[in-house]
Amino acid sequence: MRPDLDSVSGTISSVSFGDDQFVVGCWRSSPVGPIGDVMWTSGDGTRRLLTSSQREADFICTIYEFDEIHIDALSVTSDGRATTVRGHGVELDLKAGRAMRLPRRPLWVTRYLEAPIAKVTLGVHTCGVSPLGRREWYQARALRWVVEARASLDGTELQAFGRLTRPMDVGFSDPPSRPSIVAVDVAISR
Repeated sequence: MRPDLDSVSGTISSVSFGDDQFVVGCWRSSPVGPIGDVMWTSGDGTRRLLTSSQREADFICTIYEFDEIHIDALSVTSDGRATTVRGHGVELDLKAGRAMRLPRRPLWVTRYLEAPIAKVTLGVHTCGVSPLGRREWYQARALRWVVEARASLDGTELQAFGRLTRPMDVGFSDPPSRPSIVAVDVAISR
């Protein structure tokens, strides 16, 4: 990795339950160590960050924008096939199907070749500048579509899962509208 870049590696899981949309990060490595976080938007457009430490929140908030930041006990696990969240009154359980795998590649491939393909096929940007001015490259290593999901908020079950229907408005790109678990490496300018 270039010395002017931070790297984050793990999974991004995304799913919608009616008005509530979730993007879950389970990062096995980052400049601040392992991170589990939930980015959650509700029907009124409120953008929330849920995390378990101020250190994690501080790092994430140097890249993305939120209306509310909540720090409390949070457990996030993901092996690329299943993602589980417990904390902040949120319970999420996602299971995904067969993986579409991608080889490792240089950042220029992501910017100039992969970016137009990902935009057309998945509606996502793989390279861009975050709202707080940091350039990012998202390099998917494996993509799985969610086949089963359940969620509850403060003990109340949410409706059936489905596509993300509106922008999350947190970063320069949104996840695929189809619920997914993506193994990804992210390079972030310092």
